[in-house]
Amino acid sequence: MKLNQLIAVLNSVKANSAKAKAEVYQLVQKPALFQGQSRTFQPREEDGYVYPAENQKLTLKADELLDQFAQACTEFYDLAATQDWANTEAKASVVVDGVTIVAEAPVSYLLFLEKQLQDVKTFVQSLPVLAIDKDWRHDPGRGCYVTEPKETVKTKKITDFVVAYEATPEHPAQIKEVSKDIIEGVWSLVEFSGALPKDRVSELLKRVDKLSKAVVQAREEANGATVSQKQVANAIFGFLFA
Repeated sequence: MKLNQLIAVLNSVKANSAKAKAEVYQLVQKPALFQGQSRTFQPREEDGYVYPAENQKLTLKADELLDQFAQACTEFYDLAATQDWANTEAKASVVVDGVTIVAEAPVSYLLFLEKQLQDVKTFVQSLPVLAIDKDWRHDPGRGCYVTEPKETVKTKKITDFVVAYEATPEHPAQIKEVSKDIIEGVWSLVEFSGALPKDRVSELLKRVDKLSKAVVQAREEANGATVSQKQVANAIFGFLFA
Protein backbone atom coordinates (compact mmCIF):
# COMPACT_ATOMS: atom_id res chain seq x y z
CA MET A 1 0.00 0.00 0.00
CA LYS A 2 1.16 3.52 -0.80
CA LEU A 3 1.12 6.22 1.86
CA ASN A 4 -1.30 8.35 -0.16
CA GLN A 5 -3.67 5.37 -0.42
CA LEU A 6 -3.47 4.91 3.33
CA ILE A 7 -4.28 8.59 3.91
CA ALA A 8 -7.29 8.29 1.58
CA VAL A 9 -8.91 5.47 3.59
CA LEU A 10 -7.87 6.50 7.10
CA ASN A 11 -10.68 9.04 7.66
CA SER A 12 -13.29 6.50 6.61
CA VAL A 13 -11.84 3.88 8.95
CA LYS A 14 -11.72 6.46 11.75
CA ALA A 15 -15.40 7.29 11.25
CA ASN A 16 -16.41 3.63 11.24
CA SER A 17 -14.40 3.04 14.40
CA ALA A 18 -16.07 5.94 16.17
CA LYS A 19 -19.52 4.66 15.16
CA ALA A 20 -18.76 1.13 16.38
CA LYS A 21 -17.40 2.41 19.71
CA ALA A 22 -20.49 4.58 20.19
CA GLU A 23 -22.68 1.48 19.80
CA VAL A 24 -20.68 -0.31 22.49
CA TYR A 25 -20.95 2.73 24.81
CA GLN A 26 -24.73 2.69 24.40
CA LEU A 27 -24.92 -0.98 25.36
CA VAL A 28 -22.76 -0.45 28.44
CA GLN A 29 -25.27 2.13 29.69
CA LYS A 30 -28.08 -0.46 29.79
CA PRO A 31 -27.40 -2.47 32.97
CA ALA A 32 -30.61 -4.49 32.67
CA LEU A 33 -29.22 -6.26 29.61
CA PHE A 34 -26.42 -7.68 31.77
CA GLN A 35 -28.88 -9.27 34.21
CA GLY A 36 -30.54 -12.70 33.92
CA GLN A 37 -32.14 -15.28 36.17
CA SER A 38 -33.66 -18.72 36.36
CA ARG A 39 -36.43 -19.23 38.98
CA THR A 40 -37.76 -22.75 39.67
CA PHE A 41 -40.38 -23.96 42.14
CA GLN A 42 -40.08 -27.02 44.37
CA PRO A 43 -43.37 -28.00 46.13
CA ARG A 44 -43.27 -28.97 49.75
CA GLU A 45 -45.50 -31.94 49.26
CA GLU A 46 -44.45 -34.66 46.91
CA ASP A 47 -47.68 -34.39 44.95
CA GLY A 48 -47.82 -30.61 45.24
CA TYR A 49 -48.34 -28.31 42.28
CA VAL A 50 -45.20 -27.40 40.41
CA TYR A 51 -45.23 -23.87 39.11
CA PRO A 52 -43.57 -23.20 35.76
CA ALA A 53 -40.01 -22.00 35.87
CA GLU A 54 -39.41 -18.29 35.32
CA ASN A 55 -36.42 -17.41 33.18
CA GLN A 56 -34.89 -14.08 32.19
CA LYS A 57 -32.34 -14.51 29.47
CA LEU A 58 -28.93 -12.90 29.90
CA THR A 59 -28.59 -10.56 26.91
CA LEU A 60 -25.10 -9.10 27.26
CA LYS A 61 -21.78 -10.14 28.76
CA ALA A 62 -19.18 -7.51 29.62
CA ASP A 63 -16.37 -9.75 28.38
CA GLU A 64 -18.01 -9.86 24.96
CA LEU A 65 -18.26 -6.05 24.92
CA LEU A 66 -14.56 -5.84 25.67
CA ASP A 67 -13.91 -7.91 22.56
CA GLN A 68 -16.39 -5.82 20.57
CA PHE A 69 -14.73 -2.59 21.70
CA ALA A 70 -11.27 -3.90 20.80
CA GLN A 71 -12.52 -4.93 17.36
CA ALA A 72 -13.98 -1.46 16.84
CA CYS A 73 -10.56 0.06 17.49
CA THR A 74 -8.17 -2.44 15.95
CA GLU A 75 -8.12 -1.41 12.27
CA PHE A 76 -8.02 2.30 13.14
CA TYR A 77 -5.18 1.84 15.64
CA ASP A 78 -3.16 -0.20 13.14
CA LEU A 79 -3.68 2.22 10.24
CA ALA A 80 -2.87 5.24 12.41
CA ALA A 81 0.34 3.54 13.52
CA THR A 82 1.17 2.66 9.92
CA GLN A 83 0.69 6.29 8.87
CA ASP A 84 2.76 7.76 11.71
CA TRP A 85 5.62 5.32 11.20
CA ALA A 86 5.47 5.93 7.45
CA ASN A 87 5.56 9.71 7.96
CA THR A 88 8.90 9.34 9.71
CA GLU A 89 10.26 7.08 6.98
CA ALA A 90 8.77 8.62 3.79
CA LYS A 91 10.99 11.51 2.73
CA ALA A 92 11.64 13.60 -0.35
CA SER A 93 13.86 16.54 -1.31
CA VAL A 94 12.59 19.96 -2.35
CA VAL A 95 14.35 20.77 -5.63
CA VAL A 96 14.02 24.02 -7.61
CA ASP A 97 15.70 24.34 -11.03
CA GLY A 98 18.03 21.48 -10.19
CA VAL A 99 19.07 22.98 -6.84
CA THR A 100 18.18 21.11 -3.64
CA ILE A 101 16.64 23.58 -1.20
CA VAL A 102 15.66 21.08 1.52
CA ALA A 103 17.12 17.58 1.49
CA GLU A 104 15.23 14.44 2.54
CA ALA A 105 12.37 16.19 4.33
CA PRO A 106 9.72 14.04 6.07
CA VAL A 107 6.08 14.46 5.08
CA SER A 108 5.20 16.27 8.31
CA TYR A 109 7.76 19.00 7.61
CA LEU A 110 6.70 19.31 3.97
CA LEU A 111 3.12 19.91 5.14
CA PHE A 112 4.39 22.51 7.61
CA LEU A 113 6.50 24.24 4.95
CA GLU A 114 3.62 24.26 2.46
CA LYS A 115 1.46 26.21 4.94
CA GLN A 116 4.26 28.59 5.94
CA LEU A 117 4.90 29.54 2.32
CA GLN A 118 1.31 30.73 2.09
CA ASP A 119 2.12 33.18 4.89
CA VAL A 120 5.30 34.24 3.09
CA LYS A 121 3.30 34.96 -0.07
CA THR A 122 0.79 37.06 1.86
CA PHE A 123 3.68 39.05 3.36
CA VAL A 124 5.37 39.65 -0.01
CA GLN A 125 2.07 40.75 -1.54
CA SER A 126 1.76 43.42 1.16
CA LEU A 127 5.18 44.98 0.52
CA PRO A 128 5.10 48.67 -0.57
CA VAL A 129 5.83 49.32 -4.25
CA LEU A 130 7.53 52.38 -5.73
CA ALA A 131 5.18 54.90 -7.30
CA ILE A 132 5.19 54.37 -11.06
CA ASP A 133 4.74 58.07 -11.90
CA LYS A 134 8.29 58.89 -10.78
CA ASP A 135 11.74 57.90 -12.06
CA TRP A 136 13.65 56.14 -9.29
CA ARG A 137 17.23 55.01 -8.92
CA HIS A 138 18.87 53.14 -6.07
CA ASP A 139 21.29 55.21 -4.00
CA PRO A 140 23.81 52.84 -2.33
CA GLY A 141 24.95 55.62 -0.01
CA ARG A 142 21.48 56.12 1.43
CA GLY A 143 20.42 52.50 1.01
CA CYS A 144 17.13 53.51 -0.59
CA TYR A 145 15.60 54.74 -3.82
CA VAL A 146 15.80 58.41 -4.81
CA THR A 147 14.53 60.63 -7.59
CA GLU A 148 16.60 63.04 -9.63
CA PRO A 149 16.51 66.62 -8.28
CA LYS A 150 13.47 68.53 -9.43
CA GLU A 151 13.91 72.28 -9.50
CA THR A 152 11.14 74.80 -9.01
CA VAL A 153 11.52 78.54 -8.99
CA LYS A 154 10.75 80.43 -5.79
CA THR A 155 9.44 83.94 -6.34
CA LYS A 156 8.49 86.78 -4.06
CA LYS A 157 6.51 89.95 -4.49
CA ILE A 158 8.18 93.36 -4.12
CA THR A 159 6.79 96.85 -4.26
CA ASP A 160 8.25 99.34 -6.73
CA PHE A 161 7.47 102.79 -7.94
CA VAL A 162 7.16 103.76 -11.56
CA VAL A 163 6.48 107.09 -13.27
CA ALA A 164 2.98 107.00 -14.61
CA TYR A 165 3.16 110.45 -16.20
CA GLU A 166 6.23 112.50 -16.78
CA ALA A 167 6.38 115.97 -15.29
CA THR A 168 5.32 118.90 -17.43
CA PRO A 169 5.71 122.65 -16.89
CA GLU A 170 2.14 122.62 -15.68
CA HIS A 171 2.06 119.36 -13.67
CA PRO A 172 4.50 117.42 -11.54
CA ALA A 173 5.33 113.84 -12.43
CA GLN A 174 2.85 111.20 -11.25
CA ILE A 175 4.43 108.27 -9.43
CA LYS A 176 2.55 104.93 -9.25
CA GLU A 177 3.14 102.14 -6.74
CA VAL A 178 3.20 98.65 -8.30
CA SER A 179 4.00 95.13 -7.09
CA LYS A 180 5.83 92.52 -9.08
CA ASP A 181 7.26 89.00 -8.74
CA ILE A 182 10.96 88.49 -8.76
CA ILE A 183 12.92 85.25 -8.60
CA GLU A 184 14.12 84.74 -5.06
CA GLY A 185 15.80 81.39 -5.64
CA VAL A 186 15.33 77.79 -6.75
CA TRP A 187 13.95 74.87 -4.77
CA SER A 188 15.64 71.52 -5.47
CA LEU A 189 13.49 68.54 -4.44
CA VAL A 190 14.83 64.98 -4.07
CA GLU A 191 12.35 62.30 -2.90
CA PHE A 192 13.34 59.16 -0.99
CA SER A 193 11.52 55.82 -0.76
CA GLY A 194 12.10 52.60 1.11
CA ALA A 195 9.63 50.75 -1.13
CA LEU A 196 10.58 48.19 -3.79
CA PRO A 197 10.26 48.30 -7.58
CA LYS A 198 7.19 46.47 -8.90
CA ASP A 199 9.30 44.03 -10.90
CA ARG A 200 11.27 43.13 -7.76
CA VAL A 201 8.08 42.25 -5.87
CA SER A 202 6.84 40.29 -8.89
CA GLU A 203 10.09 38.32 -8.94
CA LEU A 204 9.78 37.54 -5.23
CA LEU A 205 6.24 36.25 -5.75
CA LYS A 206 7.43 34.04 -8.61
CA ARG A 207 10.09 32.58 -6.31
CA VAL A 208 7.54 31.85 -3.58
CA ASP A 209 5.21 30.17 -6.09
CA LYS A 210 8.06 28.14 -7.58
CA LEU A 211 9.17 26.90 -4.16
CA SER A 212 5.57 26.15 -3.15
CA LYS A 213 5.12 23.98 -6.25
CA ALA A 214 8.38 22.17 -5.48
CA VAL A 215 7.20 21.48 -1.91
CA VAL A 216 3.89 20.06 -3.18
CA GLN A 217 5.75 17.85 -5.66
CA ALA A 218 8.06 16.63 -2.89
CA ARG A 219 5.09 15.88 -0.64
CA GLU A 220 3.38 13.93 -3.40
CA GLU A 221 6.60 12.01 -4.02
CA ALA A 222 6.96 11.19 -0.33
CA ASN A 223 3.30 10.17 -0.08
CA GLY A 224 3.87 7.77 -2.95
CA ALA A 225 6.27 5.71 -0.86
CA THR A 226 5.30 2.13 -0.02
CA VAL A 227 4.38 1.74 3.63
CA SER A 228 5.08 -1.14 5.94
CA GLN A 229 1.85 -2.10 7.67
CA LYS A 230 1.96 -1.94 11.46
CA GLN A 231 -0.11 -4.13 13.76
CA VAL A 232 -0.09 -2.78 17.28
CA ALA A 233 -3.74 -2.99 18.37
CA ASN A 234 -3.66 -6.67 19.36
CA ALA A 235 -0.76 -6.10 21.73
CA ILE A 236 -2.41 -2.96 23.18
CA PHE A 237 -5.77 -4.55 23.89
CA GLY A 238 -4.13 -7.84 24.82
CA PHE A 239 -2.56 -5.98 27.71
CA LEU A 240 -5.55 -3.74 28.53
CA PHE A 241 -8.27 -6.39 28.51
CA ALA A 242 -6.26 -9.46 29.50
